[in-house]
Amino acid sequence: MARKRPEGIVDYKGPAGGWGALKAVALSLKAQQIVAQGTQTLYKQNKPDGFDCPSCAWPDPKHTSSFEFCENGAKAVAWESTAKRIGAEFFAAHSVADLWQRSDHWIEDQGRVTEPLRYNPASDHFEVVDWADAMAEIGAGFAALDDPNRAEFYTSGRCSNEAAFLYQLFVRLYGTNNFPDCSNMCHEATSVGLPHSIGIGKGTVSLEDFDHADLILSFGHNPGTNHPRMMATLREVSRRGGKIIVFNPLKERSLERFESPQSVVEMATFSATPIASSYLQVKVGGDAAAIKGICKALLAMDEAARTTGTAPVLDHDFIAEHTAGFDALVADLAATEWADVEHASGLRRADLEDVARIYAAAKATIVCYGMGITQHTTGTSNVQQLANLLLLRGNMGRPGAGICPLRGHSNVQGDRTVGISERPAAALLDRLGEVFGFEPPRAHGHSVVESISAMRDGFAKAIICLGGNLAIASSDPQACAEGFRKLDLAVHITTKLNRTHLLTSKATFVLPCLGRTELDEQAGGPQSVTVEDSMSMVHASRGFLKPPSEHVRSEPWIVAQIAKATLGGRGRIDWDAFAADYDLIRDKIEAVFPDFADYNTRIRQPGGFHLPNSAALRAWKTATGKANFLISPGLEEDETTADPTVLRLTTLRSHDQYNTTVYALDDRYRGVFGRRDVLFLNDAELARLGFAEGDVVDVATALDFARADRVVQGLTLVRHSLPDGCCASYYPETQPLIALEHHDAQSLTPSYKSVPVHIRRASGDLGADRGIARAGVVGREAMTGG
Repeated sequence: MARKRPEGIVDYKGPAGGWGALKAVALSLKAQQIVAQGTQTLYKQNKPDGFDCPSCAWPDPKHTSSFEFCENGAKAVAWESTAKRIGAEFFAAHSVADLWQRSDHWIEDQGRVTEPLRYNPASDHFEVVDWADAMAEIGAGFAALDDPNRAEFYTSGRCSNEAAFLYQLFVRLYGTNNFPDCSNMCHEATSVGLPHSIGIGKGTVSLEDFDHADLILSFGHNPGTNHPRMMATLREVSRRGGKIIVFNPLKERSLERFESPQSVVEMATFSATPIASSYLQVKVGGDAAAIKGICKALLAMDEAARTTGTAPVLDHDFIAEHTAGFDALVADLAATEWADVEHASGLRRADLEDVARIYAAAKATIVCYGMGITQHTTGTSNVQQLANLLLLRGNMGRPGAGICPLRGHSNVQGDRTVGISERPAAALLDRLGEVFGFEPPRAHGHSVVESISAMRDGFAKAIICLGGNLAIASSDPQACAEGFRKLDLAVHITTKLNRTHLLTSKATFVLPCLGRTELDEQAGGPQSVTVEDSMSMVHASRGFLKPPSEHVRSEPWIVAQIAKATLGGRGRIDWDAFAADYDLIRDKIEAVFPDFADYNTRIRQPGGFHLPNSAALRAWKTATGKANFLISPGLEEDETTADPTVLRLTTLRSHDQYNTTVYALDDRYRGVFGRRDVLFLNDAELARLGFAEGDVVDVATALDFARADRVVQGLTLVRHSLPDGCCASYYPETQPLIALEHHDAQSLTPSYKSVPVHIRRASGDLGADRGIARAGVVGREAMTGG
């Protein structure tokens, strides 16, 4: 008799999308009490005259359909435009100690913050504060620091270009380049790695390129959950006969088959479109080995073609004219043994050679990748190996070909473009200084990892968080909590309350801002903001809903007022004018960044405009003046893989989640309902380690810098299709396992996707404050030492 599966675990058989997605959207609108308003709002989402989705950065098509939103985009909009509110009465009824005991899901689900708040340590309550008083105290706090480098300025990717530009101007006038940013935790390996390879830290393809590609190589991403509007594009590639080859440790339903909610036939017949033509379950951390294996096979095929006098496999003309470092790559691949490739990747040589044959036959190939590539200690090198693969066949800078990093947040790329960078280019600083008449700081500032270290070690004394949930999004919540509680001043600009706000410092402010869906009315009239998608399209976003309170302000207004209060007359900037009319901000963006020429004119055109992409034009802005083949001698991340008791943990988002925001406790496509306290392993690993599905375990890091509290307790084992030696669990519940030191040395991206761990039977009673995942509480025990 088959053993009963754990509570809330089922074998989900349905495709991605379809009726399940529509039902989930309806339930989300109902849960946020906005059924009528929500339906109207969704028709404005991702439209030329509407607002940009506050979730992923997938581009909008030139010709929009009747609705241009996906299930998770609809959830994000419902979550933001909720009818629920929390004001003075709520905060009078709930102390910070009380809120700390609530789940993260419960805290954010209470609704929108409606008034500016200041923490009162005497009463342990947040209390309403007047905007003028808040700004005066915040400005005085920053002005009082003896060194501007002791302040940190975090930016979330949901921030608009206008707010981000004002923010970086304020901070550089203040005197520092400390810009920890959400990109430090996701695609920093792209921003650091690709410039050395191809001269630009962005993808090179447009949405139209997918119409011309006959092969898509998909590495380390789950579009059905993290960027679901991409599924319509992949569906079209599949239906016209293009091949899609997937490399991913888990079998993700959306990459297997997809039922389009916009297809009358598929919805009426309960049918679906197959997506992946081949699905290779690479080991966690084995991507670089797999890529090198494909490249090695291509070289062997090309040598065989040369010997027999048939057409070459590699694009030798492109390599000769446009690249450098080819001979070094050939030597490295020759020294790489197939046995080592198979061991490190978990894939058979024959399967990688099949991929090479398909790639060699393709006329135009796009490589797509997500954080399954970047969030490793070898993340930067992983990205560069993907570039190598494309360069070998000239698949860069021509129709239907190129590299496509999948940005997870709506404007994380745009924020970087307009100056949010802790490692600013000299050209940016030169132009900023010329336009605004000051000498910007030149020293590199802090990334997220460096900022948290500075806070934990007592050097940093103040922080502004422009959106986000930094202490939960980052690795090592233990260090984050310690750091925030040592600060003299913390300022949070947000739409909703989250756990980071509860890590109170000597003075803590929570300032409510407008959401993407809401009308932004300033002294100069209704305003629009702009964002850049993951394919370098810049377009306007115009909210239309009534703000949740007369006391809520826009991000540009808040940034301008903090700058004015902190800097006084320094720099002779008319901050009030910028806050009143965002056209003036865009004029200055254009002055600093020539690629934004005619900015205000072009963003008033439907669909916006495309920023120039040098690599797409085969103009290589590298030190060699060419695209560079860059080698990575190793195949594995560290030596812990030699220990048979060590598993490689990869962290996951559930389908009811966006970043750290958990909409509900279901993960439909993986068959998990009503809980998050699970650890996925395959049947062979369960048997090898002496466990059975349903056993409860503790998970501890297997790294040298382990500490007693680097453990996540009480996870239930669930069987799932994974490679041997690997396991998976939800982010951010497993953040306590990841030390600040466990990151990519080049980009400082935390290694969320490859954590060496030991699992052991649960130690016993978890206590009243323990049900981490099921309650939706993220790292609470580690943060409190409980």
